[in-house]
Amino acid sequence: MKQVFIKKGDVLVVEVPSPKINEDEILVQVHYSCISSGTELAGIAMSAKPLYKKAMEKPQNITKVFDLIKEKGLKDTILRIRSKIDAKNPVGYSAAGIVLEIGKNVIGFKPGDRVACTGAGIANHAEFIAVPQNLTVKIPEDVSLQEASTVALGAIAMQGIRRADLRIGENAVVIGLGILGQLTNQILRASGVKIIGIDLNSSRINKSIQTGLNYGINPNEVNVVDEVIAKTDGQGADSVIITAASMSDVVINQSIEMCRKKGKVIIVGDVALNIKREELYKKEIDLLISTSYGPGRYDEKYERKGFEYPYPYIRWTENRNMEAYLELISQNKIDISTLIEKIYSIEDAEKAYENLKDFSSAPLIILLEYDSKRLTDKKILLRSSVERDNSITDTRIKVGIIGAGSFTKDIHLPNLEKLPDLFSIYAVCDKDSGNADSMAKRYKANYATTDYDYIIQDSNVNMVIISTRHNLHAEIAIKAAEKGKAILLEKPMALNQAELENLVNVLKERKTPFTVGFNRRFSSISRKIYELVSRRENPLIVNYRMNAGYIPPDIWIQNEEGGGRNIGEACHIYDLFNYLSGAEIKEVSAISIDPKSKNIMVNDNFIVLLKYSDGSVCSLTYASLGNSRFPKEVMDIYYDGKIISMNDFKELNVFGLSNHNVKLSFQDKGYLNEIKSFGEFIKNKDKLDIGPIPFWQLIQATEISFAVELQIKNS
Repeated sequence: MKQVFIKKGDVLVVEVPSPKINEDEILVQVHYSCISSGTELAGIAMSAKPLYKKAMEKPQNITKVFDLIKEKGLKDTILRIRSKIDAKNPVGYSAAGIVLEIGKNVIGFKPGDRVACTGAGIANHAEFIAVPQNLTVKIPEDVSLQEASTVALGAIAMQGIRRADLRIGENAVVIGLGILGQLTNQILRASGVKIIGIDLNSSRINKSIQTGLNYGINPNEVNVVDEVIAKTDGQGADSVIITAASMSDVVINQSIEMCRKKGKVIIVGDVALNIKREELYKKEIDLLISTSYGPGRYDEKYERKGFEYPYPYIRWTENRNMEAYLELISQNKIDISTLIEKIYSIEDAEKAYENLKDFSSAPLIILLEYDSKRLTDKKILLRSSVERDNSITDTRIKVGIIGAGSFTKDIHLPNLEKLPDLFSIYAVCDKDSGNADSMAKRYKANYATTDYDYIIQDSNVNMVIISTRHNLHAEIAIKAAEKGKAILLEKPMALNQAELENLVNVLKERKTPFTVGFNRRFSSISRKIYELVSRRENPLIVNYRMNAGYIPPDIWIQNEEGGGRNIGEACHIYDLFNYLSGAEIKEVSAISIDPKSKNIMVNDNFIVLLKYSDGSVCSLTYASLGNSRFPKEVMDIYYDGKIISMNDFKELNVFGLSNHNVKLSFQDKGYLNEIKSFGEFIKNKDKLDIGPIPFWQLIQATEISFAVELQIKNS
């Protein structure tokens, strides 16, 4: 499908895979999408800025870069930064079209419905979009798809007015008569409010007067504060709604000055907030931010999962604002057709954006139009135009990437590239079609897709790397094993015992090469430790401290998609204990803290004690309560009159043995050795196990995490 992106200040129309919907989404064939001139032009301008200017605007990122250099080295840091700079970013967040398909959890929609959709990174300028149901509304019969494609802008204007809480007969000032100001003006007119509009563009003022503006002011011609005071009988406006964008603090301070005592200033646009306190204080002004489309915005459970807010308590959600806006168009209370001044085909998107750059003559609304007769065969849509010859003589392992998020982009893809004699990156799958396409092109893969089944069914693919959200790991691995693919499954192996047993049964039956991303055992530091402790006479005492860092409870890794940090991350350490002891687990004991604050979770603040059959005792202290200035991972090992101390996979100190200390320039967590070892295992014809990590140890590490989870939740 065709989709619009921005990259380094340029507008690109690119053929990318169409999206695959999940159980909570709706697949929509877009007929029209609306360009939001302010937001999208700002995004283009930002993408065009050189790196040093971006760094100056956000100096906190400079510190992150230096920390990354210390950890990963200059070369890897440059590669990561370049990857982000070179990425193409999707644009658009307001569209209308026809429903093609619905997920199993979606209620109230069916194929053929006309719908309007919102959401940055969701309702993109693209031929097909996957949209959650709370960001989708049906279009009234007498509202056109063109009109409905402005739904996001209408909901934003609606929410700004709701924040102002204006009543019939009150006075409102709207600063900025671009598209948001125009819509705000028309909605206020329908509400019986007296409206004063302010804009530097006289033609926009005249357009607003034609659609109900009571009085227009050009700041180049008069003193706007004096004019507003005069037009409100000397009292000042009840509310000022700022729909303009300005980096000057004049706008916000004039807004406060033109308000009556105890009035309100509502910020809808992007304005500087260097506020003079005196006037704000004397008038006791309420200064309010209006968050996009309304309640529900930025709440992943509402937007992505379809959780609804109770109607009696939150009357106007973003979805209800969308519906209300379309209803006003249906009732002829809003005339949107006169504001739509240009329509371009998606192929001419670059011309459309170019047309917006001249402030004095830029159209108020530009729509992009899509070919509604375009072929919609699913197999064709899910593949990208990235197609390359596949040499028959290529004996390398052909890898399919399933999940190309930041971890895969930073770790797996660069490491595969470092092993060109062993691996060929054959295909890339990601839910984000633009990202899948970018990574496929960057690493010269044969194709990109948004459907992992396409890779699993591809007989050319020998191996898959599965790096999706955790709840999909076992499901995808089972499907890949059934097709005989070698599998590198990122941790965790499974989220519960049933998933684990199903996966283990398939792997035992198929005997396909398999490993889990327990990379720490492949670190040069860990291998050195193993070499030393393998000569021991007595059991080990291992004390591991994980200064994990705080992650809020509403982040996906903490919920049902991630399984929590014990199952999702601490499993790394259980595997390392298995590796060093080489023994079967005998006892598992775990206890968590009793948090006093609701934002602190029990399954990322706990202590685990493990007893192994060889008599070794290993403990893990896992905490999110610590401080980032302390090393993340520290391990002390006691055995046979010796002590081994490991500091963050960069330093190893051995007491009781000479000439075994190690100090690395950069952290080595074993990622490169892990993937290299798996590739060599696949190539090895005399396989004694299912992978480079003993299969029983993979299972044991996962089952330890389940036992720990049960105990800490009941402690």
